[in-house]
Amino acid sequence: MRSAEKRMKPPPTLLDRTFHAGITLKGIGGIMETIGGILLMFVSPASMSQTVKLLFLQELARDPDNFFASHLLKESSKFANMDPTFASLYLLSHGITKVALVVCLWMNKLWAYPLTILVFAGFCVYQIHRYTHTQAISLVLLTIFDIFLIYLTWREYLEQKRIREHDGKK
Repeated sequence: MRSAEKRMKPPPTLLDRTFHAGITLKGIGGIMETIGGILLMFVSPASMSQTVKLLFLQELARDPDNFFASHLLKESSKFANMDPTFASLYLLSHGITKVALVVCLWMNKLWAYPLTILVFAGFCVYQIHRYTHTQAISLVLLTIFDIFLIYLTWREYLEQKRIREHDGKK
């Protein structure tokens, strides 16, 4: 009977697929932040900035209007003057937190949904605070993405609770 019930489960909606794609992107971002945090422990920000310049100067010579390369180069020059300890700890804590939450969400741990909402809301507050100092449009876009992901997480949380309550009544 259980296998018949599983087969009759409705296919995932566009919002369901969007939720899973969104948390997967957050997880990939978390992995990249963690790697960046580890790299910062061993490589100076000035060296990293110089490496980025070497990698993208040729691309900018070919296409000076390349959005990705020009912004990465601009950000890497800011990065060269950062305190590596703070940046490393920030990236590590941010990255590991995101990866852990995403893994728990993929495992359908019910407690992870409200915790994820709380953590992402905290990220939004910090990003808005940073925007007031930097006016970086990327922070606005990231905050909008996070708010949308908070909505999807809340929606998925309610659905998971409903499913568990329904299964508990059987």
